[in-house]
Amino acid sequence: MPGCFKKTLFALASLISFVSFILIVVAMGTPKWMTGKILCKTGAELVNATDPELVKFIGEIYYGLFRGGKIRQCGLGGRRSKFTIFPHMVKKLNTGLHVMIILFLCVAIFFTLVSFGFCILNAIKVPYRAINGPAGACLWNFLAGGFVVLAVTSFMAAVKLHHLTERIANFRENVFRFIILEEHFEDCFWICVASATAHAVNLLLIAISEINFPEIKTKTEEVNVTAEDIMY
Repeated sequence: MPGCFKKTLFALASLISFVSFILIVVAMGTPKWMTGKILCKTGAELVNATDPELVKFIGEIYYGLFRGGKIRQCGLGGRRSKFTIFPHMVKKLNTGLHVMIILFLCVAIFFTLVSFGFCILNAIKVPYRAINGPAGACLWNFLAGGFVVLAVTSFMAAVKLHHLTERIANFRENVFRFIILEEHFEDCFWICVASATAHAVNLLLIAISEINFPEIKTKTEEVNVTAEDIMY
C-alpha cells in the first residue's frame, strides 16, 4: 500500500486529470474561441465614410471549432447571423489544419482519462509493473498535455498564418468585403491552455511523490550502568 503522503498526491493528480477532461470537453463545445471586430470595407468605400462614420460599418464576429456568429454592419443597421463550420464552411478554410485541431483535442481527452485511471490506481495500491506506476502516470499526463499544446498551437497558426477570422467573416459574402480590425482569443482558448497547465502540475506532483524524504528518528538515550548502580 502507498504511504499517506503518496496517496494524497496521486488523489490530487487524479482530480486534476478529471478537471482537465471537463475543461477540454467544455472548450470543444463552446463557440467562444475567438472574437473580433470586422469592418465592412465595401460599404465604407461606397459612401466614402470618414472616421466618425466608420462606427456604422464596424460589426462583430465570434466562433469556435464547430459554430459561431457575426453581426454585419454595412450602413443599414446590424444584421445577426449564425453559422456552422461543418459541413460547408470547412471547405473554405484550411480543412486539414482545422480537422487536426479537433483530432488533437479528441486524443487529448482519451489520454486525460487514461491518466486519471492511472493516478487512481497509484493512489489505491503500488502496481507490480513499472509502466503502471508513476512512470506510466507521467507518460499519459505528458501525452495529454502535449496534444492539448499541439491543438492550441495549431489554432493559433490557423488564426495568425492562415487568416481564419477573415475567411470566416467573408464566407458567402458576394457583395461586401470584410476586413479584421481586432481579434482576441477568448475563454475556451484559455481553458485549453489551463488544461495543458494542469497536466504540467500533475507531472510535478508525481515527481514529488517519488522523493524519498528522510525519516525522523528519535534518539534513545543509552543507559550507562556502573558497578555502584548494581550495588544499590
